Amino acid sequence: MTVASGAAAPGSTPVREDLFLGGRVKLRQPVRGYRAGMDAGLLAAACAAAPGQSVFEAGCGAGAVLCQIGARCPEAQLQGLERDPAMAALADENLTLNGFGDRGTVQTGDVADRPSPEERGRSDWAISNPPFFDDPGALRTPGPGKRDAWLADDGLQAWLDRLSLTAREGGQVLLIHRADRLADILEGLKRRCGSFAVRPVHPFADAPAKRVLVRAIRGGRAPLVLHPPLVLHERSGGHTAAAETILQGEASVIL
Repeated sequence: MTVASGAAAPGSTPVREDLFLGGRVKLRQPVRGYRAGMDAGLLAAACAAAPGQSVFEAGCGAGAVLCQIGARCPEAQLQGLERDPAMAALADENLTLNGFGDRGTVQTGDVADRPSPEERGRSDWAISNPPFFDDPGALRTPGPGKRDAWLADDGLQAWLDRLSLTAREGGQVLLIHRADRLADILEGLKRRCGSFAVRPVHPFADAPAKRVLVRAIRGGRAPLVLHPPLVLHERSGGHTAAAETILQGEASVIL
């Protein structure tokens, strides 16, 4: 469900208010450009932060994932990193709008920068939905407001490094990405992480996976676990029952 809004994001960018988790979360995001959707919902649903645990999100955008985690995990501490100052300010606004301002902060910064001594190895969860491409020649030039969400200027490895450096020993690294980059993700994390768990995400039951959810443990050594696939859509139309319960906030993605 979407609710029109006359508000404006910092910098006078028109925004509209969208509802997530069956209306439990309100999100103001730009009318044009990148808009959070199903990937954000799945990433949030796979974060099982316990009461008091800290969640760091690299590239948080307008805060769609953080706000959904805030609703799903009522006592989790939320921290976002976003290099676009206007989007970072909007994420802060959304945290406050949803009542999470007292346990959520967003800072402006670049994923490629090393975490500060105060941030390094401190988060119970380090999560992200990294840009899907790191080669500008691999796709047409994204429209205004979409470039940062689609193109990783410093490559996927910079995102993997930031996550694994921010997670504490024994902490969780979690991301959603293109299924065809699974080998790169596992290779890029294996220096510091192990105990991988992977759940393929298929658009239809008879179609190849387009996304993967990957969870790893900083310093983990357990064997990789490949979970059953999550199927999003029915060929007859609409979401599958499993996907709908997740997107409505009635179930989680188990990894």
